[in-house]
Amino acid sequence: MNEFSFSFTLLLPLVSVLAGFIDTLAGGGGLLTVPALLLAGLPPINALATNKIQGSIGTLTATLVLMHKGVLNPTEIRFPLLLSFLAAGCGTAMVHFLPSQLLSYAIPIVLMLIAVYFLIVPAAGQMESHPRLGQRLYQVVVIPIIAFYDGLIGPGTGSFFTLVGVTLRGQTLLQATIRAKAFNFMSNLASVAVFAFGGHVLWLTGLTMMLGQMLGATLASHLMLRGGSRLIRPMIVVMSLVMLLRFWLTR
Repeated sequence: MNEFSFSFTLLLPLVSVLAGFIDTLAGGGGLLTVPALLLAGLPPINALATNKIQGSIGTLTATLVLMHKGVLNPTEIRFPLLLSFLAAGCGTAMVHFLPSQLLSYAIPIVLMLIAVYFLIVPAAGQMESHPRLGQRLYQVVVIPIIAFYDGLIGPGTGSFFTLVGVTLRGQTLLQATIRAKAFNFMSNLASVAVFAFGGHVLWLTGLTMMLGQMLGATLASHLMLRGGSRLIRPMIVVMSLVMLLRFWLTR
């Protein structure tokens, strides 16, 4: 590891604080941590695997804080949580076998739709509304599809979980974001298990970044409950546009 990459490695915990904060509110924290890990000299597969281990702690921390605050009850969504875990595990296992670049063509379109939706429908998610999709179909089909995508590619997963909660199930933006943390934790956990089994996780690097993720996620979780949709909505729009720009620049 050269002098630059060693110096950059020392900054990884600081990067993970900001990533954990952003990821908890809107998703997209991997836009910071994956490039940072690559700049630190990690091979791509190790960067993705190590990013998952540190990211999983961020979503776990947010989930535990929200449970402690009494706004999240995992037993109410235990079935889709299990499906999220299984689907993400399948997605991660297929990283080496599927042409994931094909899915990347659809990602910019979806990110643009997310940003546009929350921009032109400012009242979306302010109050609960009538569900447009049945609960069973939402749990058995929609949640696993997003979790599979998380295991296979990943960017924007938190925003996707939040969007479908608002648009398809009529949840408030705060309710959808809270549940998205639990779904995202399970999808991250499955990816970590598969990557760890394959020996791709660099544990020392991941452990140092976990501390930053825990701090960022804890701060964001408390702020989320205080600011609600007023804070979450602009963050989702900004991160969706940033992710969209990143895809365009890397084409």
